[in-house]
Amino acid sequence: MKRALISVSDKLGVVELAQGLSALGYEIISTGGTGIMLQNAGIAVQSIAEVTGFPEGLDGRLKTLHPKIHGGILASRDNADHMAQIAALDIALIDIVAVNLYPFKQTIRKPGVTLFDAMENVDIGGPAMIRAAAKNYKDVTVLVDPADYGRILAELQETGLVCEQTRFELCAKVFAHTAHYDSLIAKYAAEQAGISVPGETLTLTYERVQDMRYGENPHQKAAFYKEVGDTSGFLTDIVQLHGKELSFNNINDTNGALELLKEYSAPTVVACKHSNPCGVGSASTVCEAYRKAYNADPVSVFGGIVVCNREVNAEAAAEMSRIFLEIVLAPSFTDEAFSILSKKKNLRILQLPDIARRQPDDTLDLKKVSGGLLVQNINNPILPANTAPQTVTERAPTPQEMADLLFAWKIVKYVKSNGIAIGKHEQSIGIGLGQVNRVRATKQAIAHAAEALGAESLNGAALASDAYFPFADCVEAAAAAGITAIIQPGGSVNDQASIDACNAHGIAMVFTGMRHFRH
Repeated sequence: MKRALISVSDKLGVVELAQGLSALGYEIISTGGTGIMLQNAGIAVQSIAEVTGFPEGLDGRLKTLHPKIHGGILASRDNADHMAQIAALDIALIDIVAVNLYPFKQTIRKPGVTLFDAMENVDIGGPAMIRAAAKNYKDVTVLVDPADYGRILAELQETGLVCEQTRFELCAKVFAHTAHYDSLIAKYAAEQAGISVPGETLTLTYERVQDMRYGENPHQKAAFYKEVGDTSGFLTDIVQLHGKELSFNNINDTNGALELLKEYSAPTVVACKHSNPCGVGSASTVCEAYRKAYNADPVSVFGGIVVCNREVNAEAAAEMSRIFLEIVLAPSFTDEAFSILSKKKNLRILQLPDIARRQPDDTLDLKKVSGGLLVQNINNPILPANTAPQTVTERAPTPQEMADLLFAWKIVKYVKSNGIAIGKHEQSIGIGLGQVNRVRATKQAIAHAAEALGAESLNGAALASDAYFPFADCVEAAAAAGITAIIQPGGSVNDQASIDACNAHGIAMVFTGMRHFRH
């Protein structure tokens, strides 16, 4: 007689699986809650204790770790010595193993979960059984995903067996499943032990959110995965209310805008193109903030992404609907706003309620390189802890200039290096990004401001640089444009030349002592 061992924490579809196998002549072996559920459904079940002749013990920790279970799974049917030993030991073969593991992930997600509760939900026998079955895939079918139950029953009903290719695909699924499970446990244990920096090995685990139509370019395959844990406030938790399916580039670009948005507490709108900010505005209303962001670069915002940290109302939606946008993201939309925006068939309308939530300081930032991975802590702080910008020039910035400097400093943190951001009255004026020298980025930002808002907009504006000035040429360019305040990290051997140039032009300059390269 064929035999199937069924023991699952996720009971979805398990009764139907057992009924189907029983109808095909399989004897069902089961444990605990699964066995009771199957018996209540009228299915004949043999308990693990009946198979092993040994009672369950240690609060259920000791039940399937027994030669009569693992021998029945691991025996190679075409190995004469194996089969002779199986007969001599009176071990019955097990042909199907349907097991999914203790709900460790669901347990650690519960509010207030204790370390004891978490560790009690570390499965021992389950991984041992499914790994054994996967190792012996040539003879044993192993099921860890209820989505596969119907497929296996269909093969058995049609041909009387599960083909080797299917068994091997299920084998691969098992090792992905156990690797993910163990990675969750390792990550949780490290967090509880206060270990924030990866050790000699780094194992990461993510869960798929969706497949992408294609990647960065049409010839590249792609998918979107999320971290396991609390991801509220991050892109993996967005709810799409309307529009075309999100693409790889949509997600990547929106992430750049969203992380910048989180730096601001006032009603703020960030417009983004190719993961770089092209317009940023803060105001008393989201509509006025959008106008500022739009006017900062009306050419670049076309076909771009707009993210807002306040509810979008009808007034703001009407403004946004005047041009083509790929995405509008906000914590919520009024009914009138949604009605206006959803008239654009392809516009992706995204909702993210906890939009202000920041990533923890120990979050890892990962960058893939050929043959390896660069790992660092996320760049969360905007300024060094408990340290205000230091005035290094004869003239200190006015309160308005200091507000403008900090506004621009937040922007430049999210601009590709070499990066320059110019701000004034809670609006980005000009942004220079991704240049191979800093003076070119400065001139680009000045040119963008003059093009979008007129050269006069630069009078009294504040300039932020993501890293220090190696020469005084950036100061000279800023002075010629009418800029009156500069914020930069400082730290160049040539700092004094920039300070002297600022003093000569009456520019106030402050040093932060912290740079924000973005490569």
